[in-house]
Amino acid sequence: MAYSYVNLFTTRGKSVRKLTMKQCKFGIVAIIGKPNVGKSTLMNRILGEKVAIVSDRPQTTRSTVRGILTREDAQVVYLDTAGFHKPKDRLGNAMVKSARIASSTADLICLMVDSRELPDEEKALISLMPSFHLPVFLVINKVDRVKKEELLPLIDTYRNLYSFQEIIPISALKGDNVDVLVNTTIEYLPIGEKQFPEDILSDQIERTFIAEFIREKVYLFTYQEVPFSTAVEIEEVRDAEAKPLYVSARILVERDSQKGIIVGKGGQMIKKIGKAAREEIEGFMGKKAFLDLRVKVEKDWRKDERVLRRLGYS
Repeated sequence: MAYSYVNLFTTRGKSVRKLTMKQCKFGIVAIIGKPNVGKSTLMNRILGEKVAIVSDRPQTTRSTVRGILTREDAQVVYLDTAGFHKPKDRLGNAMVKSARIASSTADLICLMVDSRELPDEEKALISLMPSFHLPVFLVINKVDRVKKEELLPLIDTYRNLYSFQEIIPISALKGDNVDVLVNTTIEYLPIGEKQFPEDILSDQIERTFIAEFIREKVYLFTYQEVPFSTAVEIEEVRDAEAKPLYVSARILVERDSQKGIIVGKGGQMIKKIGKAAREEIEGFMGKKAFLDLRVKVEKDWRKDERVLRRLGYS
């Protein structure tokens, strides 16, 4: 069987059907929600491996990340989408557009919220759900942070806003109830053949993962507005047998002052970012790596359609 992007976006399910002994489920599940509700943490938890980068800063995920869960009875393609927010520039517009496209191609939507009081932004997001014409699960994350008596009124509030197929409280960080979410999701997916090899966790190319690992370390070690003004562009990857992996990459920033923060005094910050990113890349690739990391000023790149296309955001 040929594995292609076409196969990934053609299956659409409309009803819940139980498996017979020889039947298998295949479907696409879009994880959507506001920034920083734990979408990437959830997908990594479901897959048991790090596929999406994670930070405590909103809008870390910029484009849809695909993760593939394969079991004997099912194969599920999870789409970890950029957080829905009010865009302030062309990058923000591209992120929201990417999330909407991913949602429209799915068989089922997991609308992820956290266990705090319901904000107006989530009410607006819930109002979009009828336009997708798909089953929608409400996934309430971070329930390990609240008491049960506080959670039940919140569930009732959400239930009165929309007719969700399921409402499932979880803790993506600790794994609480995630197995229930996965099993219930599979019940709603259509019967179909597996579209990807059983040992694959994502169909995205290695360059994408490497760029994201580097960007994650920028988010981890720098502060204020600097992370949101950065992007990572992979210039070259050489993977020769019996030699370390060679990666040449540039961190793009919008201002000279931001470049100074990324480089750091005496080059200490760029060394710190590079060391942490190299270790992540080595763990992912399973071999030693050499990372040639530099910083370039690309003025107002988040507003430049040409640069966004080059970086794969548009």
